[in-house]
Amino acid sequence: MRNYLGYLLFGIVLLLFPNKLFSQSPEKPNVILIITDDQGYGDLGITGNPYVKTPNIDQLARESIRFNQFYVSPVCAPTRSSLMTGRYSLRTGIRDTYNGGAIMASEEITLAEMLKDAGYQTGAFGKWHLGDNHPSRPNDQGFDESLIHLSGGMGQVGDFTTYFKGDSSYFDPVLWHNGQQEAYEGYCSDIFAGEAIKFIEDNSHQPFFCYLAFNAPHTPLQVPDEYFEKYKDIDPSVGFDEEKKPYRDMSEKDKEDARKVYAMVNNIDDNLGRLFRKLKDLGIEENTILVFMTDNGPQQMRYLAGMRGKKGDVYRGGVRVPFYLKYPAAFDGDMDIETSAVHMDVLPTLADLCQADLPTDRVIDGKSLLPLMQGEKVAWEDRPLFFYWTRRYPELFQNMALQQGDYRLVAHTDFNSDWKDFELFDMGVDPYERHNINEEYPAVAQNMKKQLEAIYKELIQSEHIQNQPFISVGSKQENPVVLNRNDAGGERGIWNQEEVYGKWRVKVEKGRYSIRYKFIKPIPAGGRMVLEAGAQVFQSKNSEETDMIVMDNVNLDKMEGDLIPFYAKGGKNIMPFWVEIEKLEY
Repeated sequence: MRNYLGYLLFGIVLLLFPNKLFSQSPEKPNVILIITDDQGYGDLGITGNPYVKTPNIDQLARESIRFNQFYVSPVCAPTRSSLMTGRYSLRTGIRDTYNGGAIMASEEITLAEMLKDAGYQTGAFGKWHLGDNHPSRPNDQGFDESLIHLSGGMGQVGDFTTYFKGDSSYFDPVLWHNGQQEAYEGYCSDIFAGEAIKFIEDNSHQPFFCYLAFNAPHTPLQVPDEYFEKYKDIDPSVGFDEEKKPYRDMSEKDKEDARKVYAMVNNIDDNLGRLFRKLKDLGIEENTILVFMTDNGPQQMRYLAGMRGKKGDVYRGGVRVPFYLKYPAAFDGDMDIETSAVHMDVLPTLADLCQADLPTDRVIDGKSLLPLMQGEKVAWEDRPLFFYWTRRYPELFQNMALQQGDYRLVAHTDFNSDWKDFELFDMGVDPYERHNINEEYPAVAQNMKKQLEAIYKELIQSEHIQNQPFISVGSKQENPVVLNRNDAGGERGIWNQEEVYGKWRVKVEKGRYSIRYKFIKPIPAGGRMVLEAGAQVFQSKNSEETDMIVMDNVNLDKMEGDLIPFYAKGGKNIMPFWVEIEKLEY
């Protein structure tokens, strides 16, 4: 009932302006998909933030079809895998943001591969976070052109090219251009936007897909001084209606972080202004699909339009994001849609809009949003939507949620818990998830609990969760291969500790190799460098304090399994910061 009036009004508009009815034009539309990192729903002027300056995104929103109930995963890699494949992330092998859980299976068919098969040139710029080695890199997964940083963020241990830059990792970075390291000058968001604009210019005569995935405003919170100056004196904790205040008080650090985030978002907005102007200059604005979204809620506490939760949470504040789609050649825009939509819907929607073929040999969990954009009713309006996130492997009923229609069931409990241990919310009357109505509607809670468990049990049996994706070692497509901490499995401290058990899941081609082990800081003399490769074990004595050990002429057998390197000294095992493995002959 809540959408009836909207559908009626939209139907009248279609009768009055039939030229805007969507049809499959022989001219395929260009596609620009923009996604930012850790920018929450409230980090825009259009969503009620009185401080952040986002005039270009705000104008895009006003000219777009706005999906006001759009949802993603609580953290970044799962969101990106669902966006790329139209599938729940667990089907793709993605279960986490590191610990080896952020490598997408190469068997997945991505949005880039789908559009490439439909005649598109494809480019990715910014954050990938779905595997840093062959066969999971952007260029292995359908992108003709790519410029990315490694890992989940610049300056993180997984991105060893920027890690040692510390507080300046976002400036003058070494990035990966088509799989090769290249040095760039300037601020990261300016670089990624600038290279995306070049790609658009170079391909403006043919259909193109540009994936512009800003790593900002993810930590570390670094921004040019000229932007921070605009926000350094604001108090981001005040100036809201009581119900729209942050659901928890902001600390002084939260306030300083918010100032930096708003500055970073302001910079993104300026860069998008450059991009939007370029589309007009090239005369391709009408036939270009523009999508803007973010990947999850904010990492830090700040204005979130009153919603509960933030990044990592399955409450709405962690998973509801802005989503704007503008396609002037087919739709007038300036339209609100309240039906719930999710990241998995993007691939089937673009398949419809771009006359591309959906994969038919696998489950596509998403739905095409085109009928909603045409003012039609859909049978799946109240479909169940599953949300989760825990470190390493998903654990039943820990940080999970099921949403169906206006109801949301939230689980922060144990695998054998009773339905009374869950929280049930009615978003229609309680959009801020403040009032648990579980015991008032026991039948609803019990039924949703059963559905939640059933979806979990199906997804946890997915092929790529049961058999996690491999990194190729010795392939001609990537030689040498550098194994980084983000894609390593092992102990939970694998990401940023030295004395920790770690391993990489690899598929090794038989051959002779040179192997370099890099450590975060110099290791003491008198120990042994040990490499376990399946059934093989290699050892090398070390006689000096050094941060680099080299093993030459290592004959590795063909194997699929764990590669485990460590430096042993005095009862301690130190894991390398990264490992470079080069096959010496083919």
